[in-house]
Amino acid sequence: MRGGRPVNIHPTAVISAEARIHPSVRIGAYTVIEGEVEIGEGTEIGPHCVITGPTRIGRNNRIYSHAALGGDPQDKKFRGERCELVIGDGNTIREFTTFSRGTGDGGGVTRMGDDNWIMAYVHIAHDCVIGDHTIFANNASLAGHAEVGDWAILGGFSGAHQFCKIGAHAFVGMGSLVNADVPPFVMTSTQYAEPRTINAEGLKRRGFGPERIRAIKNAYRTVYMAGKPLEEAKAELRAMAAESDDVKLMLDFIEASSRGILR
Repeated sequence: MRGGRPVNIHPTAVISAEARIHPSVRIGAYTVIEGEVEIGEGTEIGPHCVITGPTRIGRNNRIYSHAALGGDPQDKKFRGERCELVIGDGNTIREFTTFSRGTGDGGGVTRMGDDNWIMAYVHIAHDCVIGDHTIFANNASLAGHAEVGDWAILGGFSGAHQFCKIGAHAFVGMGSLVNADVPPFVMTSTQYAEPRTINAEGLKRRGFGPERIRAIKNAYRTVYMAGKPLEEAKAELRAMAAESDDVKLMLDFIEASSRGILR
């Protein structure tokens, strides 16, 4: 203890009486924790961070300096209603990142899963949902209500329009601007995101065997290279999905898309 405060919390940190912080949490100099904030075991928070509640942060996260987490949503419809930011376990959140809380009209929660790698200057807007094991490179941004599936990668300076969905294992290229849904496994490039191929190298690194990758490639060709109307392509995917869970994942995503997929 140092002056009544644990030695792992810097004496210049300002912490709300409402906050619930595990005794093992490390907090750096001049960090401010405001309101109802809960921080789990083993999490480390660097200097000059601002964390505003209601926010829940899980175990073993590493949050670097000048991160601003749990701020009010940047939405003119927000009227101060109670909304949350929820962050899971084992995430790395680098410098100058900004995560907003949810909104009453959008479900009330901005949510991030586990083991995500979030690089500097990333912005995650209100009501977004991020899965597990994703990578957001420097300056990647999500507008409100966007969703990102497990293992997806967003390249530097890429961005997603509000309500867009990026599927599991997808790869959004550097500087690509996403204005429609990106199906699982698909890799995009160019300024306004266009489908280019599947994320084959990423799938190999995650242990996908040749047969699984072949099935995904065939599904991609059916949707993007065969020149068929989408309804006809979906009918072919249904037949292929009987023998491939990965194709079924792609088909389910396409059928659930409300904005429509990249074409």
